[in-house]
Amino acid sequence: MSDPIKILLIDDDEDDYIITRDIISDIPARKYSLDWTASFTEALEIIAEKRHDIYLVDYRLGAHDGLELITQALESGTTAPLILLTGQSDRETDERAMRLGASDYLVKGTISPFDLERSIRYSMEHAKNLAEIQKLNAELEQRVADRTQELAQAIKELESSNRSLFKAQQEINKALQKEKELNELKSRFVTIASHEFRTPLSTVLSSASLIGRYQTEEDDDKRQKHVHRIKSAVSNLTGILNDFLSLSRIEEGKIYNVPTTFELEPFAAEVVDEMQSYIKVGQQIHYQHQGAADAVTLDKQLLKNVLLNLLSNASKYSAEGKNIYLTTQTSAKEIKITVKDEGIGIPAQDQQHLFTLFFRAQNAANYEGTGLGLNIVKRYVDIMQGTLTFESALHQGTTFTVELPKTTEL
Repeated sequence: MSDPIKILLIDDDEDDYIITRDIISDIPARKYSLDWTASFTEALEIIAEKRHDIYLVDYRLGAHDGLELITQALESGTTAPLILLTGQSDRETDERAMRLGASDYLVKGTISPFDLERSIRYSMEHAKNLAEIQKLNAELEQRVADRTQELAQAIKELESSNRSLFKAQQEINKALQKEKELNELKSRFVTIASHEFRTPLSTVLSSASLIGRYQTEEDDDKRQKHVHRIKSAVSNLTGILNDFLSLSRIEEGKIYNVPTTFELEPFAAEVVDEMQSYIKVGQQIHYQHQGAADAVTLDKQLLKNVLLNLLSNASKYSAEGKNIYLTTQTSAKEIKITVKDEGIGIPAQDQQHLFTLFFRAQNAANYEGTGLGLNIVKRYVDIMQGTLTFESALHQGTTFTVELPKTTEL
């Protein structure tokens, strides 16, 4: 059994503490540990000890208010989520609390065990995602620092060597260019991560807050709408994190080619079945295999990742009701895979940059994405000793072609 979630209630009214304790005791399936303080000053001291997983902060705290406490707690380095409690629904206070860094906003007197459990769960998930972003950013900063140290060492060695000034200058310029590229990579990562995470997280928080306001059976459609929005946003977050983590593993050389022998046609058919629940309404994936049903020896997981990414892109950049075509073909020495869509196509001026890290075509601005997917696909294909090419025309669709040796080596 998992450890109980440790909660600190900061409220100067003991009756509210008793009510909150009773609400928490009615939450099923999960254990909670509730502490209470009525003092603004004592609350900040306890928060500084970092003993709790989440804080419930009353808006009225004697001579102070909850927004002051949230501000000071965050300035002191608190990373655990803070949820503001207030006696009445006030949109201005709600929005101000979110701007200051509160994870959620609940109205006392209307809070049910379900509302509180949901708010705690999503607030902690929000904090976890933000911590992951900060971790990835810290890792990039460390890589920049390591590269800077390498540069300094390279310069020192060049100065002490007998190589020609021209050669030394070339080496320095090369190292400086790599340093510049890494800094630009870090900058793009921070910008894209901040933007791509902010949108789904805001969707989760706003929908989670609104669900609690729909109490009757007549509101069930509205509740289901926001549940769907939350699931979609969380799925989007998971995809973004997977892209970032895949890129990190590739950069660190932790992705290897591990070939196994399997039959290509049933494998591709399983991937198509898996994709059916993710494509847009009315879209269809048409799969065809050409050639003998021979076994192939390839890295099965890398190939699956390549197919899922290409099929997902084909669906994303195509309208509802459009067709997607997947073809696999085997010959004596190689296999050929094509994924064709009827989507928006790629502008001619953007095609030369398509596999560049973080690059997004001009006509893809209104579609969610980080610009990592095709770069990762290209690297996976390279690891499997294959080639990735494409043909595209604006408003007519795109065809990606993967060619791989029928048998790859470790």
